[in-house]
Amino acid sequence: MSDYPDSMMNPLGQAGLFDECSNSVNEELGAVATNLKAEDPEGVRFARVIRKTYDMLLDGQHTGRYRWDELYKTEKTHFGTLVEINLQREFSFADGVAMDFAICGIDVDCKFSQNLAAWMIPPEAMNHLLLGLWASDDDGLWSAGLIQATEEVLSRSQGNRDRKRQLSKAGKSQVTWLFKDRPLPENALLRIPPETVKKIFEPRHGTKRVDALFRLGQRRRISRTVVATVAQQDDYMKRVRGNGGSRSSLRPEGIVILGQYSSHVAIAKALQLPAPGPGEFVSVRLARRKAHHDGMPSVRLDGHDWVVAVPGLDERIEQAPMLPSTKKQEE
Repeated sequence: MSDYPDSMMNPLGQAGLFDECSNSVNEELGAVATNLKAEDPEGVRFARVIRKTYDMLLDGQHTGRYRWDELYKTEKTHFGTLVEINLQREFSFADGVAMDFAICGIDVDCKFSQNLAAWMIPPEAMNHLLLGLWASDDDGLWSAGLIQATEEVLSRSQGNRDRKRQLSKAGKSQVTWLFKDRPLPENALLRIPPETVKKIFEPRHGTKRVDALFRLGQRRRISRTVVATVAQQDDYMKRVRGNGGSRSSLRPEGIVILGQYSSHVAIAKALQLPAPGPGEFVSVRLARRKAHHDGMPSVRLDGHDWVVAVPGLDERIEQAPMLPSTKKQEE
């Protein structure tokens, strides 16, 4: 379902130019909306940029941080500037004349706020088009919308000493949401129970922490960024590989670590597990198929049928099968 109001839809189902409105304000907004939706129909690129911005600020590989509340106040303030830079790189937006970007030749100011539609709008942005963003890593959601900064949509207050103002209640209701409450690529350390995360970080050495990550964080997508945050080492990907990394050390425990390769993705889908995407891993403990596994999805590896181990039934740990070889080197 589209996030556009019906008045913006053309017969092709794509954002139009407000055909019933002839004023230039609506025409500009419609043109920019059409362009952005054409460039990123499902919001995948926007979501990727926001995820990247969080990860850049947290810098987990060097700091071990993974939560927004661990950032300094100045870092949080810098998020808006950084997401603007990353958006411009991702979409190759031209520089604006007076504002941040030029999209379809139209000046667009980019704003981010930690609260939905609570963008701080400076006097110089008056009558310009705003691309407003909001995201919450804790909630795993993000939104992006467009609105023209006019007196009709701004609060009457002259704002802070920089004379920045916010949208009024009525103004917030007039935001054209390109994407609303869309899922943000997951930060697994925010979804794993806190007591489990504490156990993951307990070992002194990065290798043991990565082992704990894949042992305790099974059946969920784990990104390279999360691996880097847990390992806190420059060569963090070595901690995953089969030649001495977690793939080797966890195999005696019956645990396999699936990666982004097509053969691994096929295994994940066959076992009805989350399929790892680019730069992602999914770990799971397997058991050889037995009578009590009747009806469970299985996959054939090393000449045997394997299923996802059932807690309470498959207490006997079996060495995990070797995963199919890949043409490329391991991640």
